[in-house]
Amino acid sequence: MQTIARAILSSSIKLHSSLRYLLPGPLTWRRSSSIKASNALDLTSSRPTAIKLREYQEECIQSVLSYLEKGHKRLGVSLATGSGKTVIFTQLIGRVKPQTKDATQTLILAHRRELVEQAARHCTDAYPTKTLEIEMGNIHASGTADITVASVRSVVSGDRMTKYNPERFKLVLVDEAHHIVAAGYMETLRHFGLLEPTVTSPALVGVSATLSRFDGLRLGAAIDHVVYHKDYVDMIGEKWLADVIFTTVQSKADISKVKKAAFGDFMTGELSKAVNTDKTNEITVRAWLARAEKRKSTIVFCVDLTHLGGLTQMFRKHGIDARYVTGDTPKQIRSERLDAFKNLEYPVLLNCGVFTEGTDIPNIDCVLLARPTKSRNLLVQMIGRGMRLYPGKVNCHIIDMVASLEVGIVTVPTLFGLDPSEVVNEANVVDLKKLQELKQVNARDKMDEVASDPTREKFTNSMVTFTDYDSIYDLIDDTSGERHIRGISQLAWVQVADDRYVLSSQDGEYITIEKTGLSQPLYRIRYNPRISSGLVLEKEWRPYGRTRDIATADAFSDAVHAADTFASETFPRYITSKDQKWRSAPATTGQLNFLNKLKAVNEKITADQITKGKAADMITKVKFGAKGRLDKMRADQKRSEKQSSKTIRAAELRQREEVRVGPLSDTRSPGVEEYA
Repeated sequence: MQTIARAILSSSIKLHSSLRYLLPGPLTWRRSSSIKASNALDLTSSRPTAIKLREYQEECIQSVLSYLEKGHKRLGVSLATGSGKTVIFTQLIGRVKPQTKDATQTLILAHRRELVEQAARHCTDAYPTKTLEIEMGNIHASGTADITVASVRSVVSGDRMTKYNPERFKLVLVDEAHHIVAAGYMETLRHFGLLEPTVTSPALVGVSATLSRFDGLRLGAAIDHVVYHKDYVDMIGEKWLADVIFTTVQSKADISKVKKAAFGDFMTGELSKAVNTDKTNEITVRAWLARAEKRKSTIVFCVDLTHLGGLTQMFRKHGIDARYVTGDTPKQIRSERLDAFKNLEYPVLLNCGVFTEGTDIPNIDCVLLARPTKSRNLLVQMIGRGMRLYPGKVNCHIIDMVASLEVGIVTVPTLFGLDPSEVVNEANVVDLKKLQELKQVNARDKMDEVASDPTREKFTNSMVTFTDYDSIYDLIDDTSGERHIRGISQLAWVQVADDRYVLSSQDGEYITIEKTGLSQPLYRIRYNPRISSGLVLEKEWRPYGRTRDIATADAFSDAVHAADTFASETFPRYITSKDQKWRSAPATTGQLNFLNKLKAVNEKITADQITKGKAADMITKVKFGAKGRLDKMRADQKRSEKQSSKTIRAAELRQREEVRVGPLSDTRSPGVEEYA
C-alpha cells in the first residue's frame, strides 16, 4: 500500500473522494475518518531533505528571513515562471522560526487543484518526517498536521476553517499571490490575524511571477513588502530559463471598439467576436506555419471557448494535429491530452484561461498569443509557459498576433519599453534590450546635437510644437490632453500639466498621476486626502492632509490602471466616471459664475454652451495652476522663438563658410555683410 500511495503521489496525487491521506514518516493511507493529533510526529527534530538551491533561490530565502527577523509579517516574493517558486517556499517551512513555542504548523494556500498537488509533492519530498494533509473538495484535513496544503475555495467553505487554530501556525504561504486580495484569501487572512498582524501572528509569504508595482496597489491590502524580485530577463541571461525569441505579426483584427471590463482588460465576449473571424484565424495559422511549423510543442492562448473552437478547426483545416483543453474538459481526457502533449505526440495545444499560471510543461518551445490583452501580467504569464528548460530545447519562439494598435494594448515590444507597433522578427531578449537602449541613445544624441550644434536646431525644432492660447479660458477649454488617458480609463481624468493628471472627488480629495523624472519608475500615483472645499482661485488654494504615495509604474497604462483601481475603492463612481449622465447636463450657475470670471465682459458663456462635466474639468484645471501653466507656456514659446532666430542666423553663417562644387548663390541674409 505504501509503494502504491507513494507512486500515486509522485505522479499526480490522484485523490479519491472517499479518501484522505496523512503522510507521517512511513507513508500511510487512511480512510476518511477523524485523524487525531496524536498521530502527528514531533516537528522540532525534522529538517528539510538536502537540496542544492540555485544562488538566487538562497538569496531570496535569506531576504525573507531577514525581513521576518526585523519584525515584518506580510511579505511578497516576485520570481519569474520556471524559477522554482515552489522549491523556495517549501524550503522556508524548515527555516522560518516559530513566533511562539506552540506555533509550529504551516498552511499553504492555492486556488487551483494543480497547484495544491504540486505543493504537496514538493513538501512530501522535502519533509518526509512531517505530517501533511490536504484540504480540497471532499478531502478534509484535520487542522493539526505539520503542513496543510489547502484549496482556498475549500478552506473557506462552511465551517471548515474553524478547525485551524491560528496560535498553532508559524507560517502561511500563498502560491500565485497576485490573487491574494480575492475574498476567499482575505477571509482566510482575517482568521489567522494577518489583516492587522501582531507579534504573535504567523508570517505570511506570497509568491508570484507577477508581483509587479502595477499589482502592488491592491496587493497592499495583504502584503506589505515585496522583498525579492528577479524577472525573466535576468534569469534568461543567467541561463536559468530557456532563451526566447519574439516575432510580432499584424493580425488585422479591429479591436478599437471592444469595451473594457471592470479590471481594465478587454471584455471577453466582445474581444472574441472581434478576433474570431475566418480571416484572422487564417492569418494566425499561416503565421505559425511560416514561423514555427517545425516546433515540436506549441501552446496557443485563445480568448474564449468560441475562439478556441474556431482556431482549432482552422489548424485542422491545414492538416495540423491540434487539440484543446478547457476548464470544462473532463479530468481523464484532460490528463490524456496533456500527457500526449508532454510526450510530443502532437504539435499544437490550444486553451483559454487554463494554462496561464501554475502549469509545468517544460517541453513547450513555442507560445502563440492569439488573444490581445491590456494586462502586462497576463502577457508575462502566457510568455512564461515556454521559458522552462528542457533537454534539447534551444529556445522558445513567442509569436504575438498583434491586433489593431488600440490605445492601451500591451504587446511583446511594450515589455521592453518599446512602442506597441514595433515589428520584431525572431528577436531575442538581448536584441530587444539593445533596441530599447538604441532608441534611448538616439533620443539623447538628438538632444546633444541640438545643444552642441546650433545649426541643427533649425531642423530638430520641429519636434517641439506650441499651441497659442489667448487666455486662461482658452487653455482650460482645450481637451486634447485628456484624449489619451480617457482612451485607457473609464474615469474623468483631467490633464493639468504636460505629464500630470488629476482625478477629483466632490469634496476636494484628489488622485494624481505624474512623471517622476527618473528612469525607473517613470510614473507615480499619489492620493491627497480631503482638502478645503469651495471654488477658489489658484492663489487662494491651500490643500491640507498628508499626501500618500499609492503606487509606481514604468508604463503609463499600468499607472492609469493602478490609479483607477484605487479610485474605485476611494471615490464614488457616480462622481468620477466620465460616462455619468450628470456630466452631459447644463453647467450650474456656480460653475458659470466661476468660469465667466476668466472671460471678457462681452464673451460670457451660458448654460446652453457648456455641460456640467466640461465645466467641472475646466474648474479643476484652474485649481491646479492653469494661470501659472499659461504663463510658463508663453515664456517657453518666447524663449524658443528667440533661440530659433539665433540658430537660423548661425546656420546661414556656417553655410556661407562651406565650400561646395556648383554655382554660388547670390542670396544674402538680412543683416549679414559680405566681404571680398
